[in-house]
Amino acid sequence: MNRYQTVPPQTLAQLLQFDTCTVSNAIETFGVRLRNEGFTDGTVRCLQPLVEPMLGYAVTGRIRTSTAPISGKFYYDRMDWWNYVASLPEPRVIVLQDVDHGVGTGAIFGEIHANICCALGCVGYVTNGAVRDLPALEALGFHVFASSVSVSHAYAHIIEFGESVEVGGLRIKPGDLLHGDRHGVQSIPIPIATEVPRIAIGLQAREQRFLEYLRSREFSLETLGQRISELI
Repeated sequence: MNRYQTVPPQTLAQLLQFDTCTVSNAIETFGVRLRNEGFTDGTVRCLQPLVEPMLGYAVTGRIRTSTAPISGKFYYDRMDWWNYVASLPEPRVIVLQDVDHGVGTGAIFGEIHANICCALGCVGYVTNGAVRDLPALEALGFHVFASSVSVSHAYAHIIEFGESVEVGGLRIKPGDLLHGDRHGVQSIPIPIATEVPRIAIGLQAREQRFLEYLRSREFSLETLGQRISELI
């Protein structure tokens, strides 16, 4: 039995219709977490600002890139890692925390790793470290969120996987539902995920009415306060 909690495929399709800001606004209405939690900070940037947002379940691990592994092989030969990736529900998002003293010295993730991950049902990669082969990743349509880029994979290797990690200030557990676009990455609490699209649609409609008011002849300072109160 799969030990990871998932949401219906139709919910995933619905969530992909919204940008991260709209989804964040919707999550806030549930009061399930503090408003300064649940998303990455500015140290992790979207390096492939694709039109469609990224959405998938987190596959977590920790890496080092500036020093060689004490024993074992590099990540291409880590079948235990690939088997772990395949054990998570699809769609999958690879999340690797670089815990080396020289964070981002090398990039474990490039064209080869991305293509293997695509074959395994992955849609994106999130790291506090580096990536490379950006043109190839863009052509692949693979979402990439990282703190830097590197010309080399250096001594990139996975040291552990399957535990909680922290990337860009966001604590991520295996199986967390991650949503990202050019604004960053956030987790969507699975217990409320099926309700988020409905709330997001309502928020969008309310904002659109407010924007139409601002651009209309009805706008005035006398009515602005009331309209703002209706918005929030």
